[in-house]
Amino acid sequence: MTYSQWFIFFVIIQVIHFLGTWKLYVKAGRKAWEAAVPIYNGVVLMQIINRPKWWIILLFIPIVNLLMFPVIWIETIRTFGFYKKVDSLLVIITLGLYIFYINYATDAKYNAERSLKPRSELGEWVSSITFAIIAATLVHTYFMQPFTIPTSSLEKSLLVGDYLFVSKFHYGARVPSTVVAAPMVHDTLPFIGKSFLSDDKKINSWKNKLSLPYTRLPGFQKIKNNDIVCFNWPADSLASMWGDKSGKFTYKPFDKKTNYVKRCVGIAGDSLEMRNGYFYINGVKNELPDRAKLQFFYTYEAKSAITSNTYPRFLIDKERTYVYKIPKEFWENYSFQKQLENYGSLSKIGEDSLYVEAAGGVNQSFAKANKIENVSNKININLTDDELARLKKNPQTVSVKKIVHSADTGIFPHIKELGWSQDNFGPIYIPKAGTTVKIDKNSLLFYEQIIKNYENNNLVVAGEDIFINGKKANSYTFKQDYFYLVGDNRHNSLDARYWGYVPFDHVLGKPVMVWFSWDPSTPFFSMERIKSIRWDRMFTTVGGDGKPVSYRYVVFALIALYIGWSFYKGKKKTAKK
Repeated sequence: MTYSQWFIFFVIIQVIHFLGTWKLYVKAGRKAWEAAVPIYNGVVLMQIINRPKWWIILLFIPIVNLLMFPVIWIETIRTFGFYKKVDSLLVIITLGLYIFYINYATDAKYNAERSLKPRSELGEWVSSITFAIIAATLVHTYFMQPFTIPTSSLEKSLLVGDYLFVSKFHYGARVPSTVVAAPMVHDTLPFIGKSFLSDDKKINSWKNKLSLPYTRLPGFQKIKNNDIVCFNWPADSLASMWGDKSGKFTYKPFDKKTNYVKRCVGIAGDSLEMRNGYFYINGVKNELPDRAKLQFFYTYEAKSAITSNTYPRFLIDKERTYVYKIPKEFWENYSFQKQLENYGSLSKIGEDSLYVEAAGGVNQSFAKANKIENVSNKININLTDDELARLKKNPQTVSVKKIVHSADTGIFPHIKELGWSQDNFGPIYIPKAGTTVKIDKNSLLFYEQIIKNYENNNLVVAGEDIFINGKKANSYTFKQDYFYLVGDNRHNSLDARYWGYVPFDHVLGKPVMVWFSWDPSTPFFSMERIKSIRWDRMFTTVGGDGKPVSYRYVVFALIALYIGWSFYKGKKKTAKK
């Protein structure tokens, strides 16, 4: 919906409010016209129901207002004597229209002195929980959001199993565009549907019938090169974010796309290039912060077969895959390549070598029939520079060679003739708001998604001619900034190299603190999971140089002080009674 459409919608709501409540305003000793004046009518209503005037602010905050409206409806009918549970239920399921019945069909009496305390212990619990959810939703949506690290794309800086606090206010909190949504959940409703583990019949946590135009509150910091940024995955069109393997696709509003976290290598206006796995910004090699450790896959060759006894112990937890040899005539056979898809994700390294992207092996009968041979003294392993230097000194080592990937059409902008790979590509320009670029049939491939999907223009290509919103165009001016976000784990990260630029309206916030961390690979209900807690990472800042410093003892001390103060206050209150 546009701002004009929202204004019309707001006027309609005001008319409905006036028609449904003006008699109640009069019964409360107010004037009928006070129910018709926008915003002022809400302030008056807060006085009538004897609630704080600032509550009216919460009614204009997207998502939070979905929780506040039922509260106001219930408070209103109770002020006029309707306390029964069925009344509360009716006013909620009719979206407040039950108040029309009270206004016109009953002899409701205004009770200015009604007690604001819940009439039962259950009511007190419901009231407390409701306002706790409202407060948590407000913080979660506009200030600080918890987030977990599910993959190793930023390994070393952020670990799988880290739980983060992501600041919404550093770059400016994004007002939710999808205003009809369940609070504090993202894409789909957990535990609802056929099965929590099922890929089918997941229920969206949102409805896209009503949506606000993109709006962001002012921030106090701009995204800088090498910042770690949380954002919505621009390429996301999966039917569900909960481990969807169904192959089904659906439309998603941008603020409900899957959450990702990557490092911002290139910012708006930069010229970016990758050479042998290293980024160059405006011609200068990018220098990462101390805590960031680049990782690449290397082929490790040992003097003998690699077993649990000969494998270097200091690399026991590292990601690794097997190496295979295959005759050239088989590899070049299209039918054989299609069969490979059923037996693992295999990629070619050299003329006769393959490696498995995911841990595991190739079906043995298939391997034997197609002369696929496992090279027992070779393995592909993900290493940092420090680990590489240490492995080279290992007495079992023959060689450690960095894997260099061949040309891949999966690399943005997916042009085969460029011959780009995940290790070598560019230079490319990262669009900046207000900058104009020339476009033709060739350069359009770099900016097509921006023009059509991210900035919502009607784009038509007819032969050599390009039409934007019905007008022939040979240039385009960008409406917002874009960023290039990648993982430090260069050979094991789905990032901007594959989908391209990230629009600023997709940016969620800045990770600022790891508040909890453990190894998620250990069994959940076990002592191993408890033992896997990384105490040294708890309450450490995400940014900065040097070794992370934990503030867990400071936080635990503050929590203990709060508990002690609450206990003392409660005891003092009891003594007064």
